[in-house]
Amino acid sequence: MESSLTAYLAEHRDRHLAELIEFVRIPSISASTEHKPDMTRAAEWLADSLRKAGLENVQVLATTGHPVVYGDWLHAPGQPTAMIYGHYDVQPADPLEQWTTAPFEPVIRDGKLYGRGATDDKAQLYTHVKTVEAFLNTVGKLPVNVKFCIEGEEEIASPSLPAFLETHAQLLKADAIVISDGPMHDEGVPSICYGLRGLCGFQIDLQGAKNDLHSGLFGGGVANPAIALVQLLASMRNEEGHITIEGFYDGVNELSDTEREAFRALQFDDAKTANELAVPELTGEEGFSFLERTTARPTLEINGIYGGYQGEGLKPIVPSTAGAKISCRLVDQQNPDNIMRRIEAHIEKHKPAGVTVKVQQTHRGKPFYISPEHPYIQAAARAYEAGFGAAPVYIRSGGSIPIVEVFSRVLGAPVVMMDFGLPSENMHAPNEHFHLENFDRGIATLCRYWQELQQVSSQA
Repeated sequence: MESSLTAYLAEHRDRHLAELIEFVRIPSISASTEHKPDMTRAAEWLADSLRKAGLENVQVLATTGHPVVYGDWLHAPGQPTAMIYGHYDVQPADPLEQWTTAPFEPVIRDGKLYGRGATDDKAQLYTHVKTVEAFLNTVGKLPVNVKFCIEGEEEIASPSLPAFLETHAQLLKADAIVISDGPMHDEGVPSICYGLRGLCGFQIDLQGAKNDLHSGLFGGGVANPAIALVQLLASMRNEEGHITIEGFYDGVNELSDTEREAFRALQFDDAKTANELAVPELTGEEGFSFLERTTARPTLEINGIYGGYQGEGLKPIVPSTAGAKISCRLVDQQNPDNIMRRIEAHIEKHKPAGVTVKVQQTHRGKPFYISPEHPYIQAAARAYEAGFGAAPVYIRSGGSIPIVEVFSRVLGAPVVMMDFGLPSENMHAPNEHFHLENFDRGIATLCRYWQELQQVSSQA
């Protein structure tokens, strides 16, 4: 089986790359109403590709926004069903003047495919399509059942997808959800991401007097909202970097010895990072490393503070208003709505006298976590070792992809993130590109993964 798959992929590689170039050429920018016809074209093009690969029941399904492309192959009785998620939309290409070649005229240079959407997410998504094609045109069947759910709104935060998943939960029902939509740890170093942080964002506004006051006449006699804001914000964190909001850490798991060893194995260079950031040293919650702080621990960060006079020179006033924008990254079982209630209670308890406070939640997203020991994660590790010739490292991401948690919760299935991009490939930036050697290695890894899932099922 392995040799026939390898031979097929080698024989058809030029065609596969030509198809990928055609896909990247479509300017499927979901954020732009001007490109709505291109979004439809990309969805139809992708649906046609799924049919040609041998998938069945291919449909372009309407949502309240851009459509979802669905297809399946369900002829492996007794075997698990894997649902492959990806997206066909891309970011805007601006600033155009910083591109070496036109963003939607993809070219191959030095073994890399350049074009908007090359790595995020068209090439990575297409590895899954070509894996299915290779199996069906050589072996004649897949080791497992597969479904595809490919959306067109990921780059605008997937506004239509949660409701779509709820409505089509039976159609999309699966035993595992597989996503390839991000970077590996480093070139030649595959990685498995087993945790994503959630998000709770809010804005806090303080009101003092009805208008700005002369600081000579009123200073020291009425509350200063800017000072009150600083006091209130300072009450949320102590000098050890610990967040002091009561109940904030409820639902946060202690890091296991295995997880901490996995972090140490990444051999992160604190001094190098501090030098690159031009800061004297890295700081944060005591008792944790930089990687642990930025991926496995919750945070509370002040994103911006405003209030008072900002012009040239000094204007001696007591400002009437002040405010801040704040974001909390969440982990494990933390819930953004519960966290928001804790924050509101803290603000009510600690707000200084003489001001009124208004709090508005602006962002919410639940964190995602799956045990690195899950059989489907371990199957992915074996597949990576076969496809890349190197065992993967296990990582958690400091960022938030709320839709991953939605998939896991609504469909009741583990999510396996198998990425084939690289951090250096300019996702969302000019000169986005994808290393084509990882296109080949990605397909080889997925070919092995479907076989590993079959083995896991037979051993269960």
